[in-house]
Amino acid sequence: MKIAAGAAGARIVGIGEHRPSRIVTNEEICKQIDSSDEWIRERSGIVTRRYAAPDESVVDMATSAASKALASSGVEPADVDLVLLATCSHPFQTPGGSSQVQDRIGATHAGAMDINAACAGFSYALSVASDAVRSGSARHVVVVGSEKMTDFIDPHDRGMAFLFGDGAGAVVVSASDTPGIGPVVWGSDGAQAETITQRPTYIEVQHALATGQPLEPVALRMAGQTVFRWAVTKMGPAAQKALDLAGVRADELGAFVPHQANLRIVESLVKTLKLPSSVVVARDIETQGNTSSASIPLALSALLQGGQVQSGQPALFIGFGAGLTYAAQVVEIP
Repeated sequence: MKIAAGAAGARIVGIGEHRPSRIVTNEEICKQIDSSDEWIRERSGIVTRRYAAPDESVVDMATSAASKALASSGVEPADVDLVLLATCSHPFQTPGGSSQVQDRIGATHAGAMDINAACAGFSYALSVASDAVRSGSARHVVVVGSEKMTDFIDPHDRGMAFLFGDGAGAVVVSASDTPGIGPVVWGSDGAQAETITQRPTYIEVQHALATGQPLEPVALRMAGQTVFRWAVTKMGPAAQKALDLAGVRADELGAFVPHQANLRIVESLVKTLKLPSSVVVARDIETQGNTSSASIPLALSALLQGGQVQSGQPALFIGFGAGLTYAAQVVEIP
């Protein structure tokens, strides 16, 4: 049996984003829930978020971001070997959205796979891409996080309606002589799977339709305080382990790019990790809301566009969310 020789390393060589044009303020959200702009800012740090248009899909946004990432990287679409789409809001059980993205971007020779690890999905997909390159299974991989969370949010849910937004971020991962993506630290606390979940299930919807019972809209439900406590106590050690495995000290980081779930969680992790003021901290949550698996690439893209970070600096990523799943790694900024 012959085994393909892999690359010595893998790194991000291009990045792209798609942010929907519609900006939604807290005041607009509060027309449907008993809340206020002040309360939402205090609880989450969110000032605005973006909503996709009714005809703007997860695949549409993913294709836009992936095309921009390819243009940024200089990699030809025909040279892409694998397309990974991290999403938890693609409305079809099958087929996955990745195959449509693969076709639309012209990656005619690439494999395609959806990855659903909720808000940790991008970090999971990034690690899979790195492993595929280093094992010899691929030379160029497109990794996309794309979410239309507003399709699965009850606009009248006071605890959820203000949190989420839509968007997509993508990177191209390519073979490299030196590693630019550090070892992943990942895990799951399945005992708490019910803390963030979709209800009703599709089977329950089918049963209600068949029996004429009242039909509850499909929407995400979350035990917010439980998730908050888990994130602020468990994610710090996971992030520190990723730093240790990569051999990078906190004060050597150029940026900290955590999942944009809640600004209070972000600030808590900054304190836990004892990050110095020299480390740029992504706070895309303030204007984008929680975009689940799209939040890390969108936040990194914003830092790059704003000139806040430089190519080659190490950045610490950590994603966490439903499952409860998490994944962290140190990455060189493209």
